[in-house]
Amino acid sequence: MTFSLAARDAASGMFGTAVTSSSPCVAARCAHVRPGVGAASSQNITDPSLGPRLLDLVASGTSAVDAVAEVVADVPFSDYRQLTVVDWKGRAAAWSGPHTLGRHGSAIGSACVAAGNLLATADVPGAMVAAYEAADGAHLVERLVRALEAGLAAGGEEGPVRSAGLLVVDRASWPIADLRVDWHDDPVGELRRLWELWAPQMDAYLTRAINPAAAPSYGVPGE
Repeated sequence: MTFSLAARDAASGMFGTAVTSSSPCVAARCAHVRPGVGAASSQNITDPSLGPRLLDLVASGTSAVDAVAEVVADVPFSDYRQLTVVDWKGRAAAWSGPHTLGRHGSAIGSACVAAGNLLATADVPGAMVAAYEAADGAHLVERLVRALEAGLAAGGEEGPVRSAGLLVVDRASWPIADLRVDWHDDPVGELRRLWELWAPQMDAYLTRAINPAAAPSYGVPGE
């Protein structure tokens, strides 16, 4: 009931992941990123602790492939989990346990990995990777949104998706983009609308955090 893409943008060094699902509030459970370290998704019958665990291993120098293998071997109920991770070198890995729901699969591209379950077609992960790679040069958030849009266009889930979200980190310790649609009839379309709202303001809010004296005005009454 979920499909996602995690990536490292080679040009900027940013990490991000985007996800959509038929269940509510999917990004709160499934999306995980860490500046300078990596991006991960933990989905299917979700254990939200596994994303941070993958990133801890990557931060210690473990490759994406070895991090997934270690988590799968070490945690209980890994047969029910679907995991992806991209590390700081752009290496990517995925795991779909034998109890992953419905039609499922994954696809690995250049510093990116997509995976999904309960899919309408097996083409969804590959379509997401292709769309992400085709948008090379665009902002990472834009590339992630295009990947979700491509996943939907390739068939998406067996049923309608209801929530979507993305997380992107740059050099700051907090996400530069944390956009979530927790319940909507068109969550990916609404995520696109939120990105178009946030995009022209994102750098200004980063400046306000780092150097308020150089920040642009807020443009609000009473300022």
